[in-house]
Amino acid sequence: MRPNLAALRSHVELSLTGRVVSPFGYRDRKSVETVLTGIPEIDSLAGGFPRGALTEVCGPPCSGRTTLLLSALAVRTAEAEVCALIDARDSFDPRSAEAAGVQLQQLLWVRCHGLDQSLRAADLIIQGGGFGFIALDLSDVAPETVRHVPLNAWFRFRRAVEDTSTVLLLLEQESNAKTCASLVLQMNGEEARWSETAAENTLEAASVGISPRPARGPLSHARLLDGADARAEMLHTRIQSINVPQARAAPVSIAAGRLSGPRPADRDSGNHRGDSATAQSFSTQSIWSYLRATPVEAKLK
Repeated sequence: MRPNLAALRSHVELSLTGRVVSPFGYRDRKSVETVLTGIPEIDSLAGGFPRGALTEVCGPPCSGRTTLLLSALAVRTAEAEVCALIDARDSFDPRSAEAAGVQLQQLLWVRCHGLDQSLRAADLIIQGGGFGFIALDLSDVAPETVRHVPLNAWFRFRRAVEDTSTVLLLLEQESNAKTCASLVLQMNGEEARWSETAAENTLEAASVGISPRPARGPLSHARLLDGADARAEMLHTRIQSINVPQARAAPVSIAAGRLSGPRPADRDSGNHRGDSATAQSFSTQSIWSYLRATPVEAKLK
């Protein structure tokens, strides 16, 4: 069946030679400006997040969504852009965001208590304009609840940011915007990384203000989550980024301690998981690792 399709495609192309340029090309993809996320592996997929478009990032808990969000906010606020975060479940942690490099004075944090309130707040902020980056975080909302959002809501959001310089980011556990989004990324968590020594855990916990001897036992016997490996797959795109060469040649890393490229073991082996043009693996960080990287002066404030 496949050889027949290839022969038919070749015949059609030869028949249209001189009359139609690239008859099987994606005509709905247009070159748009994109902004880097600060994670080189994500930027290499599509050049970053597109301006004037809706980008959807979906995945289960611990799949790297928060790391991607904080990295993107850090990059945008470092460029002095005014950003907005609509937090559906009031789960955003300003302290770890600041440790990740986010300039909080450039961020409007909208603390919501449910899906309906979040959608109304997002509609108001998008229609108001003036924001370079808007993130609607529905990660902690039950997937079965988000499924009831009518499709025209996502179309309205996309239409509102078209022909503007705003980056609109939607974070969920499942993909719901689908074709309304210009870029859809599926995130999946992989192997977790844990702290090594018990003595190190006790000292580091005390340095960030955590009691070294909690009520249920000494922290010296605990292992703390440092981060995990995650995999991002590009499920859908309707854009052609003009920043792809820049993203591959000059990756940007904001948060302290984040890997700025594939690990040496991955580069040396032939089984590197990020070789695909539509999927990349990267390293995430836990809130604990963000706080641990905070300077001592900031911890004492």
